[in-house]
Amino acid sequence: MLDLKNQCLNPVTKKPYIVASSGGVNNSPEQLDGGLTHGYVVEFASKEDRDYYIKDDPAHLAFVKKLQDGGLVDEIRAIDYEPGIH
Repeated sequence: MLDLKNQCLNPVTKKPYIVASSGGVNNSPEQLDGGLTHGYVVEFASKEDRDYYIKDDPAHLAFVKKLQDGGLVDEIRAIDYEPGIH
């Protein structure tokens, strides 16, 4: 997942377009994880970059297919937000 930052390329510039990505194994003592074991945050410079990532980026789509076909993930949840908008 984290290597997608280097694999996902802008279709025009052919350069990586993910601003930042982070994540890992849940280690919260709060026990509010709902059974989720990992969490990731992917930051984009624009909604257009985010939308390309979700709908069209071949590296991301191949990653999703690998997860689905391999049965590696039982459940995925995704949220989008803009910093400063509450």
